Amino acid sequence: SSGIGLVTARLAAVRGARLVLNARNESALRQIAIEINQAGGQAIGVVGDVGNFEDVRRIGDAAMQLYGGFDTWVNNAGVSIYGQVLDQSLDDQRRLFDTNYWGVVHGSMIACGHLRTRGGALINVGSVLSDRAIPIQGTYCASKHAVKGYTDALRMELEEEGAPISVTLIKPSAIDTP
Repeated sequence: SSGIGLVTARLAAVRGARLVLNARNESALRQIAIEINQAGGQAIGVVGDVGNFEDVRRIGDAAMQLYGGFDTWVNNAGVSIYGQVLDQSLDDQRRLFDTNYWGVVHGSMIACGHLRTRGGALINVGSVLSDRAIPIQGTYCASKHAVKGYTDALRMELEEEGAPISVTLIKPSAIDTP
């Protein structure tokens, strides 16, 4: 509903992609789907939290129901905490990992379960901060390091089994997301 996800959805729609969008913010999600559809694209929104596996399963189910499947899945959800790591509550840190790491795991499991038989692309959005941690965003850096490790291992495992899935990790630098 903002940042890289919003820009990517708009650009993909212009290029003819049929989209199943996800966000926790129902009104923002609805507005984005309306905007894309009014511009001639095809998009639906599935409200949910990627930290919850069942919510992510509903995204995949919606794609199957509406479009008969998918050939590309993008895991892009992300949040950050600003502050020294020892001053951050454990609840806040766990919530960040639920979104940033477990959201990628949940999405990858659903996507690969589908793409193993059809082929396609899995794209995980990480961060340049997976390679270089910085102060005041230590928990975010740790979660993106986990995403990098998970994505690299998944890529090798799928390659070893001969699965027809390309696995990409994108590591953007600073993004001005509200």
